Amino acid sequence: MDKKILILGKGFIGERLQEAFDCRIDGSFIRSFSDAQNLIRKYKPRVIINCIGVTGRNNVDDCELDIDGVLLANSFIPVILAELALRDNIKLVHISSGCIFNYDYKKDSPVKEESQDYFFELFYSRSKIYAERALEALARDYNILITRIRIPLLNARHPKNVLDKLIKYKKVIDIPNSVTYIPDFIRAIRHLIKVDARGIYNVVNKGGLRYPKLMRVYQKYVPSFKYSLIDFRKLGLVRTNLVMSTAKLEKSGFKVRNINSVLEECVKGHLKS
Repeated sequence: MDKKILILGKGFIGERLQEAFDCRIDGSFIRSFSDAQNLIRKYKPRVIINCIGVTGRNNVDDCELDIDGVLLANSFIPVILAELALRDNIKLVHISSGCIFNYDYKKDSPVKEESQDYFFELFYSRSKIYAERALEALARDYNILITRIRIPLLNARHPKNVLDKLIKYKKVIDIPNSVTYIPDFIRAIRHLIKVDARGIYNVVNKGGLRYPKLMRVYQKYVPSFKYSLIDFRKLGLVRTNLVMSTAKLEKSGFKVRNINSVLEECVKGHLKS
């Protein structure tokens, strides 16, 4: 077991990373600086991967139902951990989100790490922006890595897996979106820690995924499955849809796969799980 790394948060992402890294994980509820400090004193890690976060029970709209809890998890705890990390010379890896930007498909290029065209219309997005801006400033002088992920896709069954969600919904939108394929995300985190990367990195797969393409691959192996298209505007949801740049991640020496090249692998693994 790698005792240098401590993962905080026993959610979807934290459990996947812990399994891959064979390191320690703690799901304790952190309410204060003292709570976090006690965990650091207990484990004495050299690297903390912060996977604590709230995305809502059913979807991000549910974050409005627990404003205090969401602000604590998504905004305040990352800042507390950053303060502890800089005091004790610990590397902090914070799992952030790409769902924090405005995007115009007609005129915008893929969103780069330095973009500040933030999407403030959704409380979930604001809660993630608060933490990212603070950590971004600290990362200029301290060993802090902020990794933005978006729409997790996994080659196994899980309620948080976008493939499972789409199979359940049976109605999909047809807009290209950046997606994070979790097996590639794990390899990217391992690489970024190894090269001691600091600052913000978009950790998504190259290109944009159109959900109907994923559904067609699934339908290839499950012919009985049926789905239909729905206009995103008719859903009446406040969401950010976008494509993110992977140039910085590639420049670090990591080979980024196109999202459309992993769909067969993903669906086959999902059906075997």
